[in-house]
Parts: sequence; C-alpha cells; structure tokens
Amino acid sequence: RDATADPDPDADLDALRREVEEKYDFDDFGPSDMARMSGDEWEAAFDPDTWVTGPELLDRVEADLKSRIATRDVFARLERTERNGERVLLAYSDEGHAVVYPDGSVEGRGTVLRDVKPTVALCSMDDYEPPTPPANYALPDPESVPEGTGQLGNWMLQFMAAAQIVTGLAILALWLFTPYIEFSTDGGGVNIIPPVASLAFVGLGVFLFATVANARLSDRFRAEEYRDRLRTVGGEGDRPAIHPFEGE
Repeated sequence: RDATADPDPDADLDALRREVEEKYDFDDFGPSDMARMSGDEWEAAFDPDTWVTGPELLDRVEADLKSRIATRDVFARLERTERNGERVLLAYSDEGHAVVYPDGSVEGRGTVLRDVKPTVALCSMDDYEPPTPPANYALPDPESVPEGTGQLGNWMLQFMAAAQIVTGLAILALWLFTPYIEFSTDGGGVNIIPPVASLAFVGLGVFLFATVANARLSDRFRAEEYRDRLRTVGGEGDRPAIHPFEGE
C-alpha cells in the first residue's frame, strides 16, 4: 500500500473509540468524566443522532443541576427565562453564570459555566438518566447556616486540654507540697523531672485549647463567608444585583 495515501478516517475513529472505552468507565460516567473529555473523544464516544435537545434537554439539565445544588456540589440559583426569543435555563451565582439553550449550546462565564457545561453534555446523552432532585433543593437561607460543625470534636479536645493542664498542675503541686514526689535528688540537687513534666502537660493543654479556638474562629469565618454569598444571590423570587440580565 502507498505510504503516502490518506489514512482511513473510519479506522482512526474506531481506534479513538477503543481508546475512549478503555479510558472511561461508562457504567459510572459523571460530570467530572465529561469535563475531562476532549471534543474528539466526545464525538467518538457518542452518536450525535441520539442526542437529546429541545425542552426535554432543559428539563433534564434542570433536574441534574437541582440534584447537584441539593448536595452542594454546585453553588447557583436556577431560573427559567427567555433569551434571544427562546426559553432557556439560567444558572448564576456570585462567581459567574451559564445560559443553556434548547439546542444544547451554553454561554456564560466563571465557575458556574464550568460546572454546567459537563452537565449539559451528560444530559444530552439519551441513555443517561438524571437523578430526581429533592423538593427542597435550593440554597439555604443565610440565617439558617450554623456557625460550624464538629462541636462534639471540639468538646472532646477541650476535655483533653483541661485534663492535661490539671495533670500538669497536680504534678507540680505534689512535687512542691507533698512527700509523694521527691523535691531533691539523693545527691542534694533539685529534682527537675517533675517540673519539666508539669510544664510539658500544661503546654500540651494550652496547645489543644489554642487549636480548638482557632478551629472555632475558622468555622465562624467560613460560615459568615457562606452567608455573604447566599445574601448576594438573594432568595427565591428576588432578582439580585448580580443577576446576569439585570437592567435588560
């Protein structure tokens, strides 16, 4: 065969399809896998004649995004609106937005666009079944966000810290005021082991208390930051200032 002849496109497509099948687990295929796929891999793996489009696609994307919002995998508000004369699905937050059109095209910016694109591609697959979202899928009310989690762990650390300090002070008291721990050595010098041990226990207790305080402070900062983001996107029925179509 002539070495300069053009390669067989069907053979190249079959080879790429085999590579894709080996690279991805289509029995457990999700948005993260879709985000990693190149355009050529997508074309090789899926038959464009079977892609879902139209209002059904918007319904599927909306259901999938609602499920991901409910699990806090996506931070966004959803809205059905009209754009360029056709009904679209809008997802937006303080970090961008995405507009999904019935033909499967997506436009927008930021992290929301990054999150929505693989979802649209996945929902375009006829054999993909979007999960059923819970009734109360929306982002929480800002005032309902707790200060932090892991209170039991904090209490346990505080108990351990207090125990270390009490132990350290008890060793020091026994060394200074009782005969149970010798104040001096047989050679007449001061027995420094008890005060060193006492200092070690007290130091460990102080360190644990500081760790708990830092964790609580971090929890408060994270919670307040999350509340601020929730206030920015507004509640149901509101149109916040960050709305991508505000003023139109």
